[in-house]
Amino acid sequence: MKIFEKILGGNTLYYPGCLTKFVAKELKEKYEKILRKIGIDFIELSELEKCCGSPALKAGYLEDFKKLAEENLKIFKDHSVKKIITNCPACAMTFKIEYSKALGKEWNIEVLHISQVLEKAIKEGKIKKKEIKEKITFHDPCHLGRGMGIFEEPREIIKSQGYEISEMELSRNESFCCGGGGGVKSNEPELANKIAKDRIEQAKKTGAKILCTNCPLCYLHLKENAKEIEVKELIELFEDL
Repeated sequence: MKIFEKILGGNTLYYPGCLTKFVAKELKEKYEKILRKIGIDFIELSELEKCCGSPALKAGYLEDFKKLAEENLKIFKDHSVKKIITNCPACAMTFKIEYSKALGKEWNIEVLHISQVLEKAIKEGKIKKKEIKEKITFHDPCHLGRGMGIFEEPREIIKSQGYEISEMELSRNESFCCGGGGGVKSNEPELANKIAKDRIEQAKKTGAKILCTNCPLCYLHLKENAKEIEVKELIELFEDL
């Protein structure tokens, strides 16, 4: 089937997003490894990649966003991309929802957040489940949870790696923002840090020693503000990569 798809020119693109690509490079390497491990045949566009346009859209620069969307569409089509897998919730939501609005029927590329891919691999037995060893709590990223309705997939992945989830009072649809998104960290750093510290206090109340999230921005921002609890990105729970 893969050979047939290659002949037809269809490719799966792993798109790490700007933050993962330039700041959290260790996460990018781990996600690449696990995609190969579960047998995903993917391409990367490296220097050809442009920002998905989420920051421009959120800041109200609609014309710039549409221009980026059109440029990305051309790059993807030039490389026969038919599916995008990304570990960034903001990129996933932008590609899946906002590109459809901006580009209409021209945008026909399937978009998956990597938690959806890994959860499917667990069901198919490509990722071995481990015995429960310790408690953990999970922070739902805004774009992934409320934005895309993806709540259970990351939790199933966490459980598969031997963790018991102790939920915070505010989770899933009621999740508390980490404080880093929407330009808050850039424009109001003190407020952003206060929100992060409030969220960390909520996490500590669960009794868990690890606060896990599945978003590079949430991960970096919470980690920067955490003292008495360890912050991990979902991919860091996989010890055998």
